[in-house]
Amino acid sequence: MNNNRTNAYDVAKKAGVSQSTVSRVLNNYPYIKESTRTKVLKAIEELNFTRDEIARSLAEKKTRTIGLIIGDIANPFYAESSKIIMKKANEKAYDVIIGYTDYQDTNMETSIQTMIGKRVDGIIIATTERSNEKITELYRSGFPIVLYNAQIDDLEQSNFVVVNNGKGAYMATEHLIQLGHKDIAYISGPLSFLNLFYRFSGYKKTLEAYKIPMDDSIVFQDSLDLTKIAQFVEGLIQRTNRPTGIFAASDQIALTVIDTILKSGLKVPDDISVIGFDDISLSSNHLVNLTTVSQNMEEMATTALHHLLMVIEGKDSDMKNLQLVIEPQLKIRSTTGPVKD
Repeated sequence: MNNNRTNAYDVAKKAGVSQSTVSRVLNNYPYIKESTRTKVLKAIEELNFTRDEIARSLAEKKTRTIGLIIGDIANPFYAESSKIIMKKANEKAYDVIIGYTDYQDTNMETSIQTMIGKRVDGIIIATTERSNEKITELYRSGFPIVLYNAQIDDLEQSNFVVVNNGKGAYMATEHLIQLGHKDIAYISGPLSFLNLFYRFSGYKKTLEAYKIPMDDSIVFQDSLDLTKIAQFVEGLIQRTNRPTGIFAASDQIALTVIDTILKSGLKVPDDISVIGFDDISLSSNHLVNLTTVSQNMEEMATTALHHLLMVIEGKDSDMKNLQLVIEPQLKIRSTTGPVKD
């Protein structure tokens, strides 16, 4: 039988019960005779009947679907944290629709509109520029929305879970300084992303604390284009006074930096020390063994999802009670070492 033409009436007729009984079985109503439940389930199987989930969601005013908007699916941080969110959401019987922005605000607005059109119950956003009217508008309307690894300037109009980016950057820069490095390059994306702004601020603050002048010529904040970043590193390597240490604002950037250094014939950390930020799973691989700052990714992603579901399910009616800043952790591995004489 064509599944599209089968409905609850057909199931009820075949099982010899009412349509309301079929509905109770489909919704796991507890007070149903086992013999009746068996008849209905047998009829469902024989008719190859699939309940219309869209009709059910309209009745319940929920789709049990959430949106997840990330910057770049190829970035291991987003890939890994998305996997955590999807796994935890599925355990709670929620589906996840993923959109990615390629770090463009126009794509962000498109992703949000698409998800609203699909009637998601709430949205988690993992990357956004520091000013975003659409996010503020959704928040003010009471729509469940949580940022993780991202913030906007209007802190009063947003929920977020982030690491202490400034402190993490301070720890990374200080680690290199304590190893004897004074010429420390900084490589990042643009300051229009608030988490990157705080990381750059932490880098500058550390240099100031140790009375080390900042050299703008060894700072890159043009874009998150890895090709451009590799070209910048090539330029650093060719300098007569090349930096002895490089702080990359993400592990993805750090891996590009290391690859570029190794291709030039130099060694890490013997010639140039490299430290990242994120602590993706590849960082601890023995072939990489990247020194980095951990964002405690699992705690961040799990907390964002938990809060969103609490609001969606009405267990937390206050949309304005989540502004969590997680403490970073320095993971010292083998890509940083003392300055060679």
